[in-house]
Amino acid sequence: MPPSMPPFPDGQPPCFRSTVHGTVFAGRDRFLTDVHAGDTVRLIADPPVQIDPEVWVHLETGEPIGHLPAEIGRWLWPWLSGGGVAEARALEVRGDEAPSWRRVLLEVSCRTA
Repeated sequence: MPPSMPPFPDGQPPCFRSTVHGTVFAGRDRFLTDVHAGDTVRLIADPPVQIDPEVWVHLETGEPIGHLPAEIGRWLWPWLSGGGVAEARALEVRGDEAPSWRRVLLEVSCRTA
């Protein structure tokens, strides 16, 4: 029998849009040319040993391109770490003309049942 889904956080949207932050640090921007509107990306929760754990955005090939904003990570991280499942896809990918925190826009869908 598959494990049960953890309760979804009260008051939070099961489907939402979010920008990806931190895309220009540690050379992650070199992977942005590999991201296109419609592409599926992976959301991966930091290990629990982090002081302020984040939810990272990775390409299907495994490369990290950034993380979700902290205000989302604060409620999404515990849910994902407890076994929650979220799917994400790129809605819009902009170039260097856009501020780094607005270059990638995602649509995130959380499985709540």
